[in-house]
Amino acid sequence: ENRLCELVDGALVEKVMGYRESLLAGAILMFLREFVDTRNLGLVSGADGMMRLYPGLVRIPDVAFTSWDRLPAGRVPDQAIPDLAPDLAVEVLSKGNTPGEMQRKLREYFEAGVRLAWLVAPDARTVEVYCEPGRSTMYDEEQSLDGGEVLPGFRLELSRLFAELDRQRDRQGPREE
Repeated sequence: ENRLCELVDGALVEKVMGYRESLLAGAILMFLREFVDTRNLGLVSGADGMMRLYPGLVRIPDVAFTSWDRLPAGRVPDQAIPDLAPDLAVEVLSKGNTPGEMQRKLREYFEAGVRLAWLVAPDARTVEVYCEPGRSTMYDEEQSLDGGEVLPGFRLELSRLFAELDRQRDRQGPREE
């Protein structure tokens, strides 16, 4: 009860996300949503947006983009857990994620129809981009991430994303408006 769980092979598996990972997921959601909304491309969901990829498998990407074409009737689904595979699935790695677990998720995402996946590693400050399982490109914080064929024109400077982890209070206190 009161825990966020994925359904994998008929078993509930708790999905745990730390505070740092949540900050990065929130920033990615913000950057993606700004791009997607201004172009009316579809929907961007967050870390509690459950999706039934296929019977017996419910996943919760930390951030996901789903184009209007994939959405039934081109609108927000009414179901709490829609039968849906996003175009882009983003996973922000937590300390408890294992390489085997992430490879399985990638395989399942692509089998369900995901076209692009990003694995964000907060400690390494890298993003591994997959267009298919088993084949990836690694980007570090000195580079920019793009949306490829899924989100043409989208760019995110990774230094800007990972700067979220370095934020601190200004010694002068809050700014007055």
